[in-house]
Amino acid sequence: MVQTLPVSTAILGFGNPVRADDGVGVYVAQQLQEALEGVEKCQVFDMGTSAFEVLFQLKAHERIILVDAVVNTGEATGTIYRLPASEVEAQIEEDPLVFLHGLKWNQALSYARKILGGDYPEEVEVYLISVEDTRFNVGMSDEAKAGADQVVALLKERLQNE
Repeated sequence: MVQTLPVSTAILGFGNPVRADDGVGVYVAQQLQEALEGVEKCQVFDMGTSAFEVLFQLKAHERIILVDAVVNTGEATGTIYRLPASEVEAQIEEDPLVFLHGLKWNQALSYARKILGGDYPEEVEVYLISVEDTRFNVGMSDEAKAGADQVVALLKERLQNE
């Protein structure tokens, strides 16, 4: 019987914990850092709002999982969307003037695909958690936290059982 090795995985949680529900991705990353400690070939990163650093995490991993908030979905707060990154990558413009501090992670993915070429990870997926409240406020709503906890449980089970 051939045993397959776990895929090298990086989980990147995005968000701003002082903007209420926008902190869901950071919350997921923080929960998974503890829950997945010792899981082979898995690293979890609290990315905050730093999208440009995505470029530096992609090359060393075969699979990237991004977690972030999404607003204006029309669905209830805490609703989870799972999709391939190709569906949310922003189309990059051939513009030499790039404002790195204003770069969003979906734009960073597009740049990474172009820059890394064959070294771009084979599998990049995104978990988006529907949120409503992104005002300056520390702490998430119960609904956003419930959605984030579902993503934590799903990823924990998936990665511990590979």
